[in-house]
Amino acid sequence: MTTHIKPALLMLLIFTLLTGIVYPLAVTFSAQLLFPSQANGSLLGTKEQPLGSELIGQAFSSPEYFWGRPSATSPVPYNGGASSGSNQGPTNPALIASVKARIKALRDVNPSQLEAVPVDLVTASASGLDPHISPAAAKYQISRVAIVRHLSPNSVSDLVDRYTEGRQWRILGEPRVNVLELNLALDQHLK
Repeated sequence: MTTHIKPALLMLLIFTLLTGIVYPLAVTFSAQLLFPSQANGSLLGTKEQPLGSELIGQAFSSPEYFWGRPSATSPVPYNGGASSGSNQGPTNPALIASVKARIKALRDVNPSQLEAVPVDLVTASASGLDPHISPAAAKYQISRVAIVRHLSPNSVSDLVDRYTEGRQWRILGEPRVNVLELNLALDQHLK
């Protein structure tokens, strides 16, 4: 019996060390060496004062900022530990009510904007954490942001164009605007 237990315990110890200590340390070291920004959360801001991650949306509700997609995480919006969709279908009364409330909020803050509200401003993404909006959603908000910040709509539009990312490798995905990066650029624009 000891002829079977000794090798089994030895293999358990070896694989515990390899898979529980050596491999995680090697992956962590490699990530820190090769991709330090991504390994530390793709944070924006300074090392002393991180302002957010470029990969997770943030709740902006002040009229002087561009607003992102609504978050489906609960109870705290944009909670990375609670990433999930709302699982509400298009005929769900709760979804219809929340979309109507979001449309009303957008219309209340800028009553002169009569265009149709882009769908990504009133519905959450599948993860509930999306940091991007469509260029159409950003353009929808230009007049409000320009009026509140006392900027020309053209200068705000130029910032939106500058922060619009194209398709990945020119074929994957859709053009998009990172809301946090755009809002940080707006704050820098005023300095």
